[in-house]
Amino acid sequence: MQEQTTTAPTGPGRPAPGLDELLTATVAGTKAHMGALYLLPPDERVLLMSAVVGIPAPIANQWARIRLEDPVPAAAAVRERRLVWLAGPEDVARRFPGVALSLPYHFSVAAMPVHAGGVDWGALVLLWPEPHPAELTPHELEVLEGSTRRMGTLLRRAADHGEPLLPGSRPRILTPRRARHGDPADALAAFDYLNRLPWGACAMDMEGRVTFITPQAAALLEVEPADLLCMRPWEVLPWMGDPVFEDHYREAVLSHQPTSFTARHPSGRRLSFEFHSDQTGISVRIAPDLTAPPPAGEERSHTADSRTLRADALYNMVHLAANLTRAVTVQDVTDLVADQVMSVCDIQALALVIAENGRLRVVGERGYGPGFVDRYDGLPIDAPTGTCDALRSGDPEFYGNWEEYKQNYPDAVRYDDMSAWALLPLITSGRPFGLCLFGYDRPHIFSPDERATLTSLAGLIGQALERARLYDVKHQLAECLQASLLPSELPVVDDLEVAAHYLPATRGMDIGGDFYDLIRLDDTTVAAVIGDVQGHDMTAAALMGQVRTAIHAHATAGASPGEVLAHTNLLLIDLAPELFTSCLYVTLDLKRRRATLASAGHLPPLLHTPGSVARSVDLPPGLLLGLEPDADYPTREIPFPTGSVLALYTDGLIEEPGVDLDQGIADLAAHLTRAADLPLHILVQLLIDQAESVDHRTDDIALLLLKSPP
Repeated sequence: MQEQTTTAPTGPGRPAPGLDELLTATVAGTKAHMGALYLLPPDERVLLMSAVVGIPAPIANQWARIRLEDPVPAAAAVRERRLVWLAGPEDVARRFPGVALSLPYHFSVAAMPVHAGGVDWGALVLLWPEPHPAELTPHELEVLEGSTRRMGTLLRRAADHGEPLLPGSRPRILTPRRARHGDPADALAAFDYLNRLPWGACAMDMEGRVTFITPQAAALLEVEPADLLCMRPWEVLPWMGDPVFEDHYREAVLSHQPTSFTARHPSGRRLSFEFHSDQTGISVRIAPDLTAPPPAGEERSHTADSRTLRADALYNMVHLAANLTRAVTVQDVTDLVADQVMSVCDIQALALVIAENGRLRVVGERGYGPGFVDRYDGLPIDAPTGTCDALRSGDPEFYGNWEEYKQNYPDAVRYDDMSAWALLPLITSGRPFGLCLFGYDRPHIFSPDERATLTSLAGLIGQALERARLYDVKHQLAECLQASLLPSELPVVDDLEVAAHYLPATRGMDIGGDFYDLIRLDDTTVAAVIGDVQGHDMTAAALMGQVRTAIHAHATAGASPGEVLAHTNLLLIDLAPELFTSCLYVTLDLKRRRATLASAGHLPPLLHTPGSVARSVDLPPGLLLGLEPDADYPTREIPFPTGSVLALYTDGLIEEPGVDLDQGIADLAAHLTRAADLPLHILVQLLIDQAESVDHRTDDIALLLLKSPP
């Protein structure tokens, strides 16, 4: 149901003073056919659709929640703080293939971030029908920039006054501006005009409900006009239950392009339908199809049967499937299902449960709360509950109310606030391994179409969850392996302070091969080493352990820094000739206050001495380990005076896309200079935190700090 743009008290779901007017004015001023305003609630990473113009509620609800990480134009505009412009479907498919799969229609898109006062407030999204120029016109760009600037100002002022403008649970559907308003005489003349035409006509609102139908159209459809008013035709006429009808409606709404198709009435007559749309609704022309019928067997039957799938369910599944391909972890699957299924299907609670060692384990939930988890996590799989029965049998179960559930399980005790449930087994390779449990806060009637849709959704969820579980297990094993190969603690050495820190790559990336170590050689001499094995997998992690062991053995045998690297190089060529390793080896003579260094293609260390700035130490070049069996590794000796700090690090600490490597080293040296007097355990954490990529790491990070105390 559409709302007028009005001013009212603020709060979630209330019309936002000024914002709604700006949205409708922007759509009208740019001659866009659709517009949506997304808001970013404080301390969240999910964009919520606040209001829309020209977008039907069923379609708007599919895009009501967008995570900032999602590959969609609105999220990209906020992340990158710039305009995202897509001139047509080819641009959409190239940059956002998931969006193109979900909305395979012809339109242009502009997404502009709403930013003010150093804060990201949301995004404004506009759609234009084709054809549109390859670039935004100067006027369109001026309107877009001015509107987002004013929106940002309104949002910032409201927040500053303690009354932030927040989105509601569902988007507000705003009425677009009309070019003119007719009078009763115009309406009567239009009605007479339509009645004189030899074909039928009807009007639908943006959600596909019939608002007007001529007697000729009703006669062609063989239905009473009153039976269609305020209803969607495909919900009243069974023979229009095929997705082709709703698909053409969606295409007309989203692309504003005329669409047409031919359908067979149950009487055998063939009817022609033409859709013409704008922001206010859709005009439909219905006429007998006078063209020659296609050869027998080539005409598609448009009668409803058991194979018919509602178009909205089809689009929801395509949208979910496109996004589930990006899910890496179990939490990713939980978040995607919660964000993209619950709002569309009016579901209030979700739980993902798997069977493990004869018991249930809740791996993800939204809306149920701790009481549900306490009850079901660890429950024996043979317990007499609907959840366990559905998981064991592999057959979905639907309960429209608590009484229905009690009929099947008289001894059941209610552990949540839900009133209806869908228990959907998750099946891969023909066997159920888990369950998706949807909860509804009111009694619910599950129609056959809805049951089929939810069961199909469970199939998509099951495949994604199984992939995510395998990834989680692999990643956990690799992390455990790598952690076991790194030193659990470093030796305590007189006259030397030491601090080290290791960070694996961000979840979603493979394991790395960075390593470090501190080796006591005698009472006054220690060796420090840091390195990076090529690759990001368990092989790299295992090889890292072998390299570290070899270095330790040669170091304690009395080899010099260059000899340690040369011996390790030969071992690496024998063990894994296809993998390379960078390494930096340092011997510290704490009595003489001297350091001897050798490098195998590793980044130069940083040295900070009291009263000076930190600088990188120039070392004689040496080849990466594993390249040439005859490689030589020259050494250099440098002073290591009292109060000095020597920093050994891997490339994950300084590398950033688009940033020069030398600049990254210089930035790290500047941070070390400013904070060198801090306690070493604080300094090591500060240097890790300053890395631009620390929250979204594509590589692991190792840092080893050595200080000669005063």
